[in-house]
Amino acid sequence: MSEWKFITNHGLVLATIAKGEDKTAREIGDDVGITERTAHKIILDLEADGYINKTKVGNRNMYSIIHNVPIKAADTAVGELLKLLS
Repeated sequence: MSEWKFITNHGLVLATIAKGEDKTAREIGDDVGITERTAHKIILDLEADGYINKTKVGNRNMYSIIHNVPIKAADTAVGELLKLLS
């Protein structure tokens, strides 16, 4: 039987950021079960597409969700999806 995930790693990273916006890329990766490098790439993807904002605080990055951005290929906003998943 094949292994698959109902939610993509991008969705899982977004949900992890929504739960605790003070986590590092390494901590996000650990929570999702991916490497720090993969988590960082996904964070860059989410930021480039306007799903999150990144703010530098000291030597750490802080991430915040932009809740009203439409989900790709859906007529639903990110905030609505996160409410469903929480």
